[in-house]
Amino acid sequence: MDFQLRSTPLLSRVGADRADHLRTDVDAAAAAWPKAAVLRVDSRNQVLLANGRVVLAAATALGDKPPPEAVFLGRIEGDRHVWAIRAPLEAPDNPDGVDVRVADLRRAGQLFDDLSAQLVSCAVALLNWHDSARFSSVDGSPTRPARAGWARVNPLTGHEEFPRIDPAVICLVHDGGDRAVLARQRVWPQRMFSLLAGFVEVGESFERCVVREVHEEIGLTVRDVRYLGSQPWPFPRSLMVGFHAIGDPDQEFSFNDGEIAEAAWFTRDEIRRALDAGDWTRATDSELLLPGSVSIAREIIESWAALD
Repeated sequence: MDFQLRSTPLLSRVGADRADHLRTDVDAAAAAWPKAAVLRVDSRNQVLLANGRVVLAAATALGDKPPPEAVFLGRIEGDRHVWAIRAPLEAPDNPDGVDVRVADLRRAGQLFDDLSAQLVSCAVALLNWHDSARFSSVDGSPTRPARAGWARVNPLTGHEEFPRIDPAVICLVHDGGDRAVLARQRVWPQRMFSLLAGFVEVGESFERCVVREVHEEIGLTVRDVRYLGSQPWPFPRSLMVGFHAIGDPDQEFSFNDGEIAEAAWFTRDEIRRALDAGDWTRATDSELLLPGSVSIAREIIESWAALD
């Protein structure tokens, strides 16, 4: 049995032109700054949201040129530059009574439109990297931002370091029919289940990582590993790569690495009922709570559950 994702995961959708060629064009950045917009991201990776659209402020409030710690996110509305900065949130003028709320992607991703999801996921990942990369991984020397926030450089040696991405796999294990495995991590509340996932190790392919992680976490040996899609996951800076694979329901579970508290085979009908009940961000009496729409896990589960 094979299937595809029904739609593009939320954080993989495109809403802005990344315009990477402008990251080293200082003159273009200076010329566009008076009309540029700034996205403020606070220390908890929260932003302001109004009617599904992230709130952008005028860049000129930060000065007459991009500050060194700002990161360039791209262009919107044709040629308007957008930057992000780590700073406390500031409520905008609200003459029309638009409802403005504090939100973050993990808890309220379903409220973000495509443009906002892209801008915020990119900003959060970049700013998180800068927060932890202020010293060179080569010799420990202090580094400074470069390439409009897309690199850090050692001012003495000129050595550049670029944003780190941690690839991880996430997999729906099924029996080739109408049953799939869902598991609960030890740190999760009762009833909260999702797919199996883990980070890719050095010298390992995505497919081999799927086989290893499933065996380590629940003891099953899977086969026929198939790619589904991917999604940036800026918590703090991962890339989730989605797969499905076939497992044997007659094989006993064994929780080898201590991360998983329980796992079970669920029928497609059981999973459909859980999906209809909502997700784990809502209060529900469902016996099975599933991930919210911001995660690729939700899209994979929904796509499998939609099969006849």
